[in-house]
Amino acid sequence: MPIGLRISDITRGYNSSPVIDNCSYTFQAGSVYAIMGPNGCGKSTLLRIFGLLESPSKGNLTYYSGNSELAQDMKLRRMITLLLPDIGLFNTTVLKNVEYGLKIRGYNKKRIHDAAQEAIELVGLTHKMNQNALLLSSGQKRRLGIARALVIKPSLLLLDEPTSAIDVENTEIVESAILRIKQERSSTIILSTHERAQADRLADRLLMVENKRLVEV
Repeated sequence: MPIGLRISDITRGYNSSPVIDNCSYTFQAGSVYAIMGPNGCGKSTLLRIFGLLESPSKGNLTYYSGNSELAQDMKLRRMITLLLPDIGLFNTTVLKNVEYGLKIRGYNKKRIHDAAQEAIELVGLTHKMNQNALLLSSGQKRRLGIARALVIKPSLLLLDEPTSAIDVENTEIVESAILRIKQERSSTIILSTHERAQADRLADRLLMVENKRLVEV
């Protein structure tokens, strides 16, 4: 089930210089948001804060399901997936890489295997299922990262430039997977991108980082 996120007066700085300053916005559950802006403007910082990997210097984050606020505990962390451009893969098969997130959540073997196969098929890697993940091309690794993110059905999916530095074919497959989630409305998605055309294709709402704050376009 998708969750919503409200940020209030978020500030985050490094070496006493704020990257994000008094930033507020509400992300509605089940919608897709694209964040744009130049390199260094704070897009990745925002995603890491939303993913609970970093804390703001000041301000508040509120995660909610329906009308209920969610505690920021391990249960919430397992509802959130942040996919970074540099994907850390395990030195094992594509299948076992995708199964891992379900195994640590305690699902039974059949459910794990079936769900992993479905996610791998969605990103067009069925023919690579038993290959070592480290031998994939950069574009295929990005697709594998999407499969690992999708298989656990996160309530909040954060994608940091999901198609950067990959070719057109791999980009189309990654975008197709994102659009599948959008159609199902099974996750709230917040992604960063440099491409306005991609933002228009994928997102319900387009945001720009301007003057260290989020502005809806």
